[in-house]
This record gives sequence, structure tokens and C-alpha cells, in this order.
Amino acid sequence: MTAENKQSHFFAVLQALLVTFLWSTSFIIIKNGLASIPPLTFAGLRYSIAFLCFIPFIIFKKKYREEISNLNPQQWKSLILLGFSFYAFTQGAQFLGLSLLPSVTVSLLLNFTPIIVAVAGYFILNEKPAKIQWLGIALFIAGIIVYFFPVRLAEGKLLGIIIMLAGVLANAASAITGRKINRNKDISPLIITFISMGVGSIVLLISGISLNGFPEININNWLWLIWLAVINTAFAFTLWNHTLRTLSAMESSIINGTMLIQIAALAWFFLDETITLQEGFGMLTAAVGAVLVQLKKSGPVKNQ
Repeated sequence: MTAENKQSHFFAVLQALLVTFLWSTSFIIIKNGLASIPPLTFAGLRYSIAFLCFIPFIIFKKKYREEISNLNPQQWKSLILLGFSFYAFTQGAQFLGLSLLPSVTVSLLLNFTPIIVAVAGYFILNEKPAKIQWLGIALFIAGIIVYFFPVRLAEGKLLGIIIMLAGVLANAASAITGRKINRNKDISPLIITFISMGVGSIVLLISGISLNGFPEININNWLWLIWLAVINTAFAFTLWNHTLRTLSAMESSIINGTMLIQIAALAWFFLDETITLQEGFGMLTAAVGAVLVQLKKSGPVKNQ
């Protein structure tokens, strides 16, 4: 590796760490915003604004307009399914989960996704997990057991965990759907994100407003919403995919795995969410397991 390549690689690592930091701060911003904005409406507004950010890039580039017009019915079906599974169900569950559970618990449960994808991939995609992935699955499950032991959950927390587990299943389904779409390499990443985000955000927004009406949002929360949409979603997604041109799949997985630690630190500092020594050990064990599961084969990580 030349000196120029080393510098480019180091810069890509810093950029990837910046993205994971932005995604980690999303948990803190969402927790604060949920005090005045209902979960589904909050999620719908975030991704609707982010969707609007992508429109100029589509309108002013002929190749993207032509690509959308040439999509066949099967491709539309796959993109709509991705919109429902990743944005409407996964993100909806995440916002609902954050309204009921500590940030670290939500983040930890979301790390179940690669475990389910690895197991489902064995049956659905005929992708046999490597030994290191089986080790990762065992470590992750052990970490989860340590984190929650002994199991004493209040009614609200139990509901939150059930919602999050449903969200994790939806997230795993979206990962498999996304893998199938990307495997064909006939739709550009920007179009995949644009259409699926548009579908999911509309479903979330309509659902939220139907259930709770449109809330009164003060200027401070509007600013945080715009920040979440523009910086933590549109910008962060674009920058992350840029780093994937330089970083290996293993490096990206490890960097993405630091989010659990970042969220724990941010939640402790800003939200006064304490973590016991036992919970910390369980969390770290699960984080290592989640990274190991992704080491064999890892693709772009979706925006948070």
C-alpha cells in the first residue's frame, strides 16, 4: 500500500467512524423528540424529509429518470416490499421501541439482525455460515442472556421488547430482500433507497397521523427533525457508501459494530441511562458476536 493509499484508507476509516457517530446520536435525538412527537409520526417525518432531499438528485440526472421509467413490475414489487419491511416496519418498530425501552436495549436487540440473516440465509439463500459465524451466533446469544439475566421486565418493557423483536424480523427480511435486489445489480443504490424510502415514509406518516393526528411541533424539534433527515440519514448514507469503496467488508463491519458502545456512552452522558457491570459485559460479548457473524460476507449497511 502506497503512502497515498494509506492516507486515503485512514481518511475512509475516519469518515466511517463519523457516520457511525451520527447514527448513534440519532438514538439520543429520537429519545428526546419522543417526549412531544408520537413515534410513528416522528419516523414518518424523518424519512419523508430525507426522501425529499433525494428528489433533486433524481430530477436533474437523466440516467436516474430513465432508470425509474424502465423499472419492470417485478422490480417495483421488490422495491415496494423493501420500503415496507425496512422503513415502515423496521424503523416504525425502532421508534416505538425507543419510546418504551432504554437506547442501549434497542440497539442491542437490533444487533440480532445479522444473526437472523445468517440463519435465514442458510435455509432461503443456501448460504452456509462459516465456523466463525457460528461462533459469533453463540457469543451473541450468550451476551444477550448475560445482559437480561435475571429476566424481570415491567409491562411496558416487555411490550417494547416484543415490538423490537418484530422489528428485528422485519429488518432481517429487508436485509434478505435488499441482498436479492443488489445481487442482480440492475438497479442503482440511489434508486433503491429513493423508492423504498418514499414508500416506507408515506406509510409511516399516514399511519402516525391516522392514529395520533398531526402533533404541534416546536421550532427546536423541527430543527432536530431536519438534522436527522438531512445529516443523519441522507448525508450519512451517502458518505457510508462512499467509504465502502475503500474499506473492506471486515473493516466496515467492525466500525459499524462500535455503534453499540457509542450509543451506551451517549445515553449515559445525555440521558442518564446507567449500565451495570453485568449489562456492560453482556453488551460487549454480544457486540463481538454480531461482528463475527458479519465477517464472512458483509455488504452495505442501511441507514439508521
